[in-house]
Amino acid sequence: MSSNWPDLFIKALLETLEMTAAAGAIAFLAGLPLGLVLVATASGGICEQRWLNRILGAIVNAFRAVPCIVLLVALIPLTRLIAGTSIGTEAAIVPLAIAATPYYARTAEVSLRGVDHGLIEAVKAMGGSRWTIMREALVPEALPGLLSGFTVTIVTIIGASAMAGAIGAGGLGDLAIRYGYQRFNTGIMIGIIIVLIALVSIVRFGGDCLARRFDHR
Repeated sequence: MSSNWPDLFIKALLETLEMTAAAGAIAFLAGLPLGLVLVATASGGICEQRWLNRILGAIVNAFRAVPCIVLLVALIPLTRLIAGTSIGTEAAIVPLAIAATPYYARTAEVSLRGVDHGLIEAVKAMGGSRWTIMREALVPEALPGLLSGFTVTIVTIIGASAMAGAIGAGGLGDLAIRYGYQRFNTGIMIGIIIVLIALVSIVRFGGDCLARRFDHR
């Protein structure tokens, strides 16, 4: 093994964290509004628009149905257009964010649908607008579920970022392929797997603690 293994590992870990943080932030900022729109435009929603709901639902389902590794390859032209390149950490953020956004939108939708309808009616009775209902009723009441869903999304992104290493995205996945798989070094593979498991466990623990903190039921 190369003598600069610690430097390679730290660099790969930082690249994985960068991909996960950036794609996760984009998924949250785009997925939560999308989830709110899906709930609001559904049958019986505060802004019922069934045709829009069906179109958005079909798009979300289509992206969720495509395996992540296939999506990473299929989006290479778009990635090159946005990032200027199709390889590297920055380039991988584009398909990872696009894959994670509909995933989080669906998990957010499930949490938002669980809000007591009576609370929504109460806000309406007090003259609350649709925006007020979303801001004061839907999001605060669904917050524990939204945080839990975001935690699962982050875990999914970590796994997808490892797969992205197969197409030159960098990170722990790329390190595992180049120094573990291609050089038949089982120890490196096992070590990286342990690190990924530890990273996922830390994210899950932190996300669960945060969700419990905001759960007032």
